Amino acid sequence: MNGVQVRSAERALSVGTWLIVGGAVLYSILTVTPLMASHTPGGWVWTAPILPLVVDAAVVIVVRLDSVLARLGGHGGRWPIALRWMTGAMTLALNVADSALNKDLVGVAVHAVAPLLLIVTAETGLAYRRAITRAVSALEDKQQAERERREQAAREREAAARRERQEEREHVATLAREQREHEAQLAREQAEREERQRREEREQAAAHQREEREARERREREREQQQRERERRERESAERRERERQERLERERRERQQREERAAREREVLLAAGPAAEKLPEEQARATVQAAFAAELPVRAAAELTGWSVGWVSSRYQELRDTTATVTSRALEGAVS
Repeated sequence: MNGVQVRSAERALSVGTWLIVGGAVLYSILTVTPLMASHTPGGWVWTAPILPLVVDAAVVIVVRLDSVLARLGGHGGRWPIALRWMTGAMTLALNVADSALNKDLVGVAVHAVAPLLLIVTAETGLAYRRAITRAVSALEDKQQAERERREQAAREREAAARRERQEEREHVATLAREQREHEAQLAREQAEREERQRREEREQAAAHQREEREARERREREREQQQRERERRERESAERRERERQERLERERRERQQREERAAREREVLLAAGPAAEKLPEEQARATVQAAFAAELPVRAAAELTGWSVGWVSSRYQELRDTTATVTSRALEGAVS
């Protein structure tokens, strides 16, 4: 049963109870008022309905408060019970009093129906309300338990979702940490490779520089060796040239000495001939002039030896001087070179 059905049952009970109470109260007023009028002084007949109204008001109060207490799950104690039975007994007594005084048993039975129905309805309504309250409490407890169960399930789902989100965040953080560690590892490996490559490049550069230095030193040694070899060859060549020059000079000196000796003998022969009786042939005259020039004889003496004129001998002397000067300068140049 749900809350709608419970509220519907409560409304049906309340409506039925108040219909019975209203009918019983109206019937009681109509039944008790003549009895009270017959037992009231003539000037106070108008007060006859007051007593049934007061008794019925007490009944209404009892029924209403019992319904509220039953709805709240409370219990008023003994006094509400006493008031309820007292008002019921008073209502029953007032309704059957007139028939009982007239000894009308049928009237007593008929007038006892409404009060008895009111008393039983009040007790039954109270029992119904308490049962409904218990049922409602049980239903509310059940609903509360269901809500708590749902809230617990929601909290568990939320906790599971939080745990899942936490695990997901931890997983993401773990993945990010692993990614960072992997990237750091890759960076370290890259740095190590670059450092190793730079070290290899430095070693290669150092080896290349060392090879270049060794090659340069080898070239320098070879160049020095070649320079020494070249200097040695040049020195040997110079020495050889010097020896050749000395040998040439010595040979030339010997040849010149031989020529001078031969020329001296020839001059002696030519000069020993004495003054020419007649003009000598030109070839012989030239040889005689050359011998006289070499012997440093005067031009006139040479002219007497050849039989040629002094002018012609003087011209031959000049030619010999020029030739001697040219030969001397060439000899000097050869000696200098």
